Amino acid sequence: MSLEVINNPVLVTIQDKGRFSYSHIGVSTSGVMDEFAYLYANKMLANSLDTNILEISFSNVIFKANTNTQIAITGAICEFFINDIAKTCWHTYNIKAGDIIKIGKILKGSRVYLGVHGGFDIQKEFGSFSTTIKENLGGLDGSKLKKGDVLSYEEFSFDHKKRLKEEFIPEYEDELTLRVILSYQEDAFDKEQKDKFFSSTYTISNEFNRMGCKLNGEPINSNIDGIISEGIAFGSIQIPKDGQPIILLKERQTIGGYPKIGSVLSIDCFKLAQMKVGSKIKFEPISIERAQEKVKLFYSIFE
Repeated sequence: MSLEVINNPVLVTIQDKGRFSYSHIGVSTSGVMDEFAYLYANKMLANSLDTNILEISFSNVIFKANTNTQIAITGAICEFFINDIAKTCWHTYNIKAGDIIKIGKILKGSRVYLGVHGGFDIQKEFGSFSTTIKENLGGLDGSKLKKGDVLSYEEFSFDHKKRLKEEFIPEYEDELTLRVILSYQEDAFDKEQKDKFFSSTYTISNEFNRMGCKLNGEPINSNIDGIISEGIAFGSIQIPKDGQPIILLKERQTIGGYPKIGSVLSIDCFKLAQMKVGSKIKFEPISIERAQEKVKLFYSIFE
């Protein structure tokens, strides 16, 4: 009653929505980078929406199913095979004992999600299944999956399959506009700097991971050198001394001392998670009232 890792993948971790209420002791939130793909996988599998899932960040991962189950593949568009037969993403599939599941080349996007019916039978740490490698928490022994790892689940057999209609599958492109709520520290940036921020095009640098995304482009200057270290929200945009914006993501540090020009709308961070190094980013302002409406509408899809 398990899924076995057959090869040595570069980076596959177990994730869920994240680990909350522990920032005060320095524990990062973690959790899936793309909640849209995560929630749809669980919805298609009729799982609880906080069920754990595999986040696959690089190509070439092979699993063997040791008992019957149903899986869902969402997120980045990839070469996906069951017993060497090509399959389509954003579908559920009925899996039998002995089936070989392979994620090949990632074609569009950056992160693939593989869920099973009922989730994997592992223990929570600090209220979450999410793996945070730098803190050695969650998942299997707080680490990424490796060859020979076995993930248990309850046997399940089902005749029907589900898929997401084509018009609802995200388009993963090379350019993205992120909506930004200006920070209470916006007064640390004069009008010229804010205008430059919203009119510039930035490039995603090589410093892009689960902690954050550093951009390259027109430097933004703050009127202050730094602030007293304080808690950091998901999507916060720090402006360090070199002026290159840093968008902080799921495994961000819990406190920081750089001024923040604003915060990317959380649901736009899920889109950012599927971008690649070298992609182009623009920003546009959004009011907090409009942002709240957008977030509420997003999550209503999964109610």
